[in-house]
Amino acid sequence: MATSPFYKRPSSRAPDAHAVVAGSPAHPAIRGIVRFYQTGAGVLVMALVEGLPQGATPCSANVFGFHVHEKGSCTGTADQPFADVGGHYNPKNCPHPAHAGDLPPLFGNSGYAYMSVLTDRFSVREVIGRAVIIHAAPDDFTTQPSGNSGAMIACGQILQGGRR
Repeated sequence: MATSPFYKRPSSRAPDAHAVVAGSPAHPAIRGIVRFYQTGAGVLVMALVEGLPQGATPCSANVFGFHVHEKGSCTGTADQPFADVGGHYNPKNCPHPAHAGDLPPLFGNSGYAYMSVLTDRFSVREVIGRAVIIHAAPDDFTTQPSGNSGAMIACGQILQGGRR
């Protein structure tokens, strides 16, 4: 297999940063890990989540908005348990969906989701201390300022380092 500037078997080394994701009081079963690897072509983001809510019908989307938010405090109020994370990470003040923190959605499969994406919108250093958020609905990639992706149902603070 040919190698590219970013492919160096990230699973064989510890991530440069990670976030342990936990669900809100309304979604306590959600838990997961998001790992961030700095590469020559950008940041490889790898998310593994379980306990995502199932749709009410067989045709429910089971698609969840997924973003890096401005602040790293997964706290808030009873009505909005993660309100203190602020908006999407957006250091260049771009319109949605061009925020640095805008990531592809998570696709739930029987409550599980795995996602891997390479982004050049931020470096690992820039997002340490911020938070990843999982939203209750898919991001529509249109509505301003943040894609109309519903309630924040899970949060994890991005910390330096981590285990494989």
